[in-house]
Amino acid sequence: MKIPKRIASAVINSLKGGVVPRIGLPYITVGRETEIDAMLHDVAIIADGGASFRFIVGKYGSGKSFMLQTIRSHVMDRGFVVVDADLSPERRLHGTKGQGLATYKELIRNMSTKTRPDGGALSLILDRWINSVITDAHQLSAAPDGSPEFVRFAQNKIRSEVGASLGEMVHGYDFSKLLIRYYEAVSNDDEELKAKIIKWFRGEYPTKTEAKHDLGINMIITDDDWYEYIKLFAMFLKRAGYSGLLVLIDELVNIYKIPNGITRQNNYEKILTMYNDTLQGKAQYLGIVMCGTPQCIEDTRRGVYSYEALRSRLAEGRFGREGVKDMLAPVIHLTPLSYEEMLVLIEKLADIHSQLFDYEQKISEDDMIRFIKLEFGRIGSGSHITPREVIRDFIELLDIVLQNPDINISEFIASEDMPSASPDSDDTDDFAEFEI
Repeated sequence: MKIPKRIASAVINSLKGGVVPRIGLPYITVGRETEIDAMLHDVAIIADGGASFRFIVGKYGSGKSFMLQTIRSHVMDRGFVVVDADLSPERRLHGTKGQGLATYKELIRNMSTKTRPDGGALSLILDRWINSVITDAHQLSAAPDGSPEFVRFAQNKIRSEVGASLGEMVHGYDFSKLLIRYYEAVSNDDEELKAKIIKWFRGEYPTKTEAKHDLGINMIITDDDWYEYIKLFAMFLKRAGYSGLLVLIDELVNIYKIPNGITRQNNYEKILTMYNDTLQGKAQYLGIVMCGTPQCIEDTRRGVYSYEALRSRLAEGRFGREGVKDMLAPVIHLTPLSYEEMLVLIEKLADIHSQLFDYEQKISEDDMIRFIKLEFGRIGSGSHITPREVIRDFIELLDIVLQNPDINISEFIASEDMPSASPDSDDTDDFAEFEI
């Protein structure tokens, strides 16, 4: 397995730091085949004009964020646009002081495509779409490029193709009007107007008065209606030549942690709206995936299940049981990786590490097996050890072996005084941790 050094460095450094790398995931993906297949089934439905909503549930370090990034990579290869955001005290799904709008801004800021995988793809998408409109207009219109007749033809083409599909949606008229104005800005080489339209799409206009003055529309994106614009973007992106839009939202635990019960319920009501829209056909070309811990989903006092309308839709039926997965259910529970899968994973990491630092791999398969036995033999490991902990320990071991070439690896692993994990530790104390 050959891997470029910049990718190898990103993978090793990210994993050692406890976060998921945004590149190089195919080199380290192990297990999760059934979960990924289920998500890709949803992707096919979205590309065909449908919509989907999924929860991915697992404790800290179990692989939720890894799943999100893996799916993100898969769908961008299939022509999707992806937006993602982590919730926080300042970013929620519903708020009265800009928290909902802050989530929208983060999603749009992280808009990514295959050619722009690190976010910031909005202007690229709009310019690509405008170029396709101009190309089509050249083929269908005999008017000279840039002439008033040509501009009117292109504007009418935008109205017929985009305006017709968006016009029936909430705020669709203003959305399509801004798309036409963006074409005008490109035609007139007006960079200032383009920047103002991008600013509006990003949700950065503070008042309607300012938007009216700059753009001629008496509408801005707010806490109350930001999700409507996500649905509009999904429809527009399909018209712009993409397969659809996938929304990835992590750290649902930050809603669980909201102390005010009414505020929590308002956020859960927003989730219910999204869930109903996707399942009832009110949204098209849109997929939504949310990640959280078992506590923040299943706690009937503060979690998602405290909102009865959601609990009745998401809770497992009578036939759900340990060891039997329903991958068509709206909630996917991540099970721990097996010993064999963890062994394959650390073998991959050892290979990547040796390529990154240009040395001949010294750690043997027997050493790796001994390491896995040591990790899973710790007190409380059956219920508390996670892939993140095993990965960080193993990379630390690789670093030590690299820096101490005379060390006897087998004896070092055998004599390592590993700290014991407490079987009574409470996952809720780890809210601030990152995810792998």
